[in-house]
Amino acid sequence: MNAASLSHYLYQQVEEVVNQAVSALQAQGVLPEDLKVAAITVEPPRDASHGDMSTNAAMVLCKQAGLNPRELATKLTELLSANELISSCDIAGPGFINFKINTDGYRLELKNCLNSGLAYGQGTYGQGHKVNVEYVSANPTGPMHVGHTRGAVVGDALAALMEKAGYDVAREYYINDAGNQIDTLARSAHMRYREALGEDIGEIPEGLYPGEYLKDLGQKLADQFVGQYQNSPEDEWLPVFKPICIEAMMELIRSDLKLLNISHDVFSSEKALAESGKVEQAVDVLQGLDLIYEGTLPPPKGKENDEWEAVELTLFKAKQFGDDEDRALKKRDGTWTYTTPDIAYHWDKYKRGYDILITVVGADHIGWVKRIKAGTAAVTEGQADFTPILCALVNLLKDGQPFKLSKRAGNIITVRDVVEEVGSDVIRFIMLTRQANQTLDFDFSKVTEQSKDNPVFYVQYAHARCCSVLRHATEMFPDQDFSGQALADVDLSSLSVEDFGTIIKLIANWPRVIEQAARAREPHRIAFFLMEVAAAFHATWNMGNQNHDMRFLNAEDKEGSLARIALLKAVATVIASGLKVMGIDALEELRGENMDNAEEAA
Repeated sequence: MNAASLSHYLYQQVEEVVNQAVSALQAQGVLPEDLKVAAITVEPPRDASHGDMSTNAAMVLCKQAGLNPRELATKLTELLSANELISSCDIAGPGFINFKINTDGYRLELKNCLNSGLAYGQGTYGQGHKVNVEYVSANPTGPMHVGHTRGAVVGDALAALMEKAGYDVAREYYINDAGNQIDTLARSAHMRYREALGEDIGEIPEGLYPGEYLKDLGQKLADQFVGQYQNSPEDEWLPVFKPICIEAMMELIRSDLKLLNISHDVFSSEKALAESGKVEQAVDVLQGLDLIYEGTLPPPKGKENDEWEAVELTLFKAKQFGDDEDRALKKRDGTWTYTTPDIAYHWDKYKRGYDILITVVGADHIGWVKRIKAGTAAVTEGQADFTPILCALVNLLKDGQPFKLSKRAGNIITVRDVVEEVGSDVIRFIMLTRQANQTLDFDFSKVTEQSKDNPVFYVQYAHARCCSVLRHATEMFPDQDFSGQALADVDLSSLSVEDFGTIIKLIANWPRVIEQAARAREPHRIAFFLMEVAAAFHATWNMGNQNHDMRFLNAEDKEGSLARIALLKAVATVIASGLKVMGIDALEELRGENMDNAEEAA
């Protein structure tokens, strides 16, 4: 095996070996030339005792070849076993091929990780695709509340994950500034404006926004206009106040997002979209595709009675694209339904060059998803891949019981409240410990405790331990270069798969985890992977407490110590790389009364 092996990650190398075996059988006439190979996979077997990797190639190709799957697997195994990367092959079940990787292959992958640094795992899978990830898109009527947090974190981490997999990604926020809620915001701000001028406004009327966050906006308006609009009719001040209020609220939201280490590349306005004529243009596209007609809809469920009156409406043939029924594009009064501008907005994103459109919304948007999925498929003629990510509710708990923070914004708990309570890193990690569409419990007691039961601490502690050992290593071997590139050149032969195999294999799996998570659009897989890496590392650390030869540092064995330090450096690199995808800082040092003494097992 030579240095050229470092040009691809280990899983990519094995995939190439499998492809070469398939090509060889084609050359021999065993397999036909026009094979469909897209379904062939190389992945870890479910049972680790079966080997390091497994392929379904024989199962996928047997029908096309007209061969028994085990017969084909035998032919493939003969070719795979001859490759220096693979140490042994076995056929399991109806025709799966399990194989073990040569130890040198894993050692070369460690070198790959050390040479690449934080870029390790950077993929090419997404190259050639432009991705638009739209997330948060909270109505600009106040500060972000805790209900927005999960979607914000999931969207931001997904964008970073897609970038890591090689996609060209834009992070977008859609400002819903064209609805009645903006009029309500301006009216609420006018109340605070009058209050800032010294008027006793009494209780905020029902239907307006009562949050005290509008007091600052009211004062800003008073400073700008003094008493100009205090007693003026609404039609004079409403159009003046609305854009000022929207900008003030967006500034507040951007500030809240910054607390979570979140920023967007693009801010799109619903109002600007409507004024540009793009809604009409999108409808014209549907009309040109013969997907619009005049007709009536059945009564809504529960309203099948004599009072229901069918009205002829402008309808979109949504059922042709998987929706439950055709959808009205206009209301009875001739104005657009709320779905129509959203279809136009997704068409606009496609026209801007994005072929993958990801929108992160709350789980209550499931009906909206069907409509937009159908509309996007229609208006882009199937060229855009629309992927909705539904985020379920988050339950706030303390010691397992429902918990309510103090509220500083009327009747809502803000993002700022939660960040000040536990910090942004904790929030981001915990929000990614469940699949987005699963309800999540956020227990303020558990997420701040220093124990292995707290995944944030457990992963950060693993990285901090690595950094602690590296600090001690510089003291023990002061003339040694401990950069990743220098450690990639040390002799790794003392790193046996028997002693360190679990960690080494996990490191080698990192690039594949990135690709698989990006394909599935599931950033929570990164959190799961990091917890697995941390568990394997802590287990190895504990073995060092029992076996002196397993300790990372030994002044009497510099060569062996350097090999183990190289492994430790790779662990730290993978953890830091994963945390970066999650938008979390990798801490080099942790303090606390429950911390183990990291020096003892160094």
